Amino acid sequence: MDVCLVMKQRLDELGLEQRDLAAAAEVTESYISQLLTGKKLLPEPSRTDIYDKIGKLLKLPSGKLAKLADHQRKEILKRNLEDPPKPLFKEVRELILRKCRPEKREQIRAIFEKQPFGELERLVTQKLLDVVKKIAKDELQSETWLQSVARLNGKSYEATRVSVLEFLDTDVFNVSVENCASFLEPLIESWDIDLATFGMEIVLNRRLIPGYAKKFEFVEKEAARPEQEPGLKEFLRHIPVNGGATQEEIEFLRKLRFNGKHPTALYYYRELQNLRDPLHFREGSAAAMHKRRNADDVEKQMQLDSRKRAAQRWAKNKIARHKKTKS
Repeated sequence: MDVCLVMKQRLDELGLEQRDLAAAAEVTESYISQLLTGKKLLPEPSRTDIYDKIGKLLKLPSGKLAKLADHQRKEILKRNLEDPPKPLFKEVRELILRKCRPEKREQIRAIFEKQPFGELERLVTQKLLDVVKKIAKDELQSETWLQSVARLNGKSYEATRVSVLEFLDTDVFNVSVENCASFLEPLIESWDIDLATFGMEIVLNRRLIPGYAKKFEFVEKEAARPEQEPGLKEFLRHIPVNGGATQEEIEFLRKLRFNGKHPTALYYYRELQNLRDPLHFREGSAAAMHKRRNADDVEKQMQLDSRKRAAQRWAKNKIARHKKTKS
């Protein structure tokens, strides 16, 4: 079902006009008119509040308009995917380059111009859009923030809300000069990128944004830690055996890999002693800072524990044999 048709029908049934919708949604009447005539793409439901506001005015079930709009948007965007992406407007590229740190600007410009809308230009543009769109979405309900942006752009409060809603629906392939003038220009102070790691730093306008610096990095991380070895669990469970291992030592033991083998608690005990022995390391290394423990006492304790368990097993076996003979 067409969302615009539903809204028009309800307007007629309730005797309302387009300006009533505009007032309820806190947008301009022109914006509502363009939505109802299909001249503008319906805004993404998860990024806007107008469907709830309009739904209350039109006395529709909660969430109905948003659900219809989401389905209709997907159908329209699916058809648009068949068209090849277009490069950025020249004015958009110039604004993005103007915000780049001066010492890198010409180097970045040369890369941008070498390949129209290449990987680097898309990466930078997308990251700038992501940051500013998040701010716009978070502040959409703040009348004070919207009034500040409206004064900066010389627009009314309602027209600024329309600009925010349209900006939230844009993407890296469709960002317009108006989007840049209304949001990227006033909100972004400068940006920089490390061409070796592609880490970005974006400095925002501190008059409008409390946390005015954002950093994005591509960081190498270790794979998820596998389940702890049974032998290590047993080793850590026995305080006399593990000799009061420090957190740093335990972390070292956890990182040991054995390619399918499963070491015993005794292995971890010996590995810990090797780690603590200063003879195994050159002077000044981190391991040499560990105070050497009394290894003989710990080893004796392990032997005693082993004998105790052996005695317990022997006693259980004796009782079992006695019961079997008796029966």
